[in-house]
Amino acid sequence: MDAINNTSNDLFGHPKGLYILFATEMWERFSFYGMRAILVYYMMKQLMFTQGKASNIYGLYTGFVYFTPFFGGILADKWFGQKKMVIIGGVIMALGHFFMAFESLFFPALICIIIGNGALKPNISTQVGSLYHEHDHRRDRAFNIFYLGINVGAFLSPLICGTLGERYGWHYGFGAAGVGMLIGLVIYIWGQKYLASDEITKHRGEKIVHPPLTPEEKKRIWALLALCALNILFWIPYEQEGNTLSLWADDYTRRTVLGGLWEIPASWFQSVNSAVIFFMTPTLCAFWAWQSRKDKEPTSIAKMAIGCVFLAICFVPMVFAARIAAHTGKVAPWYLLSCIFLMAVGELYLSPIGLSLVTKLAPPRFVSMLMGVWFMSYFAGNYISGQVGGLWEQIPKSSFFMLQVGIAALAACLIFLVIKPIHRSIGNIDD
Repeated sequence: MDAINNTSNDLFGHPKGLYILFATEMWERFSFYGMRAILVYYMMKQLMFTQGKASNIYGLYTGFVYFTPFFGGILADKWFGQKKMVIIGGVIMALGHFFMAFESLFFPALICIIIGNGALKPNISTQVGSLYHEHDHRRDRAFNIFYLGINVGAFLSPLICGTLGERYGWHYGFGAAGVGMLIGLVIYIWGQKYLASDEITKHRGEKIVHPPLTPEEKKRIWALLALCALNILFWIPYEQEGNTLSLWADDYTRRTVLGGLWEIPASWFQSVNSAVIFFMTPTLCAFWAWQSRKDKEPTSIAKMAIGCVFLAICFVPMVFAARIAAHTGKVAPWYLLSCIFLMAVGELYLSPIGLSLVTKLAPPRFVSMLMGVWFMSYFAGNYISGQVGGLWEQIPKSSFFMLQVGIAALAACLIFLVIKPIHRSIGNIDD
């Protein structure tokens, strides 16, 4: 019996499979963000790359991480199913993290992580949606819980991998990331019985003839593609967190405590985003529930626009910090912390809502492929973000941060503008 139909699989109001996927994604993201936390530092301090080259490689890497899920989704939908692709992806990603222990394997390691993530990322996200019936009101909340798992892993990884990398050697940090991926893989394999069957598994041995897409399905796909295009603009400023904001933490933030006896590792600042998400998720879910009771909860698309507003605001403190740092050299950490806090709130309004939206709009037989298309927008945003990051040493820092404000504000305006046309075309997808 499918997990979505088996109420005995419920735990705390959700299928047990959700918590398996939560734990798997937590450790997978531990590995990914642990490696990301020290990647730019490693390239500049160990491999001696220039800032511009390191920024471009960072953008290409984080971009292609979100390019390959499109193909991983197709492979799952047509041949292998989501479960096999997650296992294949986890194994390849673990190899990539362990390859990072060897300088000569730096680029092959990045390629392995890119390919492995492409197999895993779209297929674990779509399995969250498959635990619920089409109109189950718990679906958005489930994606917020799932997203919490992502951020628990992302919170712990800079503290562990970052500390090992900065204090004891970069390869220890990368090795810890590989161990995290293996733990996630073991949890996923153990918890298979709690997950819903893949669509391809349900019909194995049958000759499946899919009917043509209906006009309604075509409208939904076009709406999703339009939102994918606008989603690109969100990730251009957002991905500065692991790139230029990490350089700001290292070079322009006062990090000494206890009267100068100890200096906080710069990579630790990358844990703040996830800590905010961890503590803000229950608050925000309760706030949305309160809005819902008063019939004032924003639609999914409106939430995405609000997320872009928070992203635009988050860089405003950094504009002032940059102007102060131009005279003092380093500034208090509160500027960066306030930036990261507002950025995390913006992320909560956009990213998990976007994942849920894909499972609402995509026809079931194309859900993994279209999840891959959604991640393709991350690819474009991350790639452009790397190119924008190359301006870090070429223009004043205050101008650099104002550029991020402008990009995020443009995204917010454009998403607000498309809300009514999309709802007129396909109705309110949240009903």
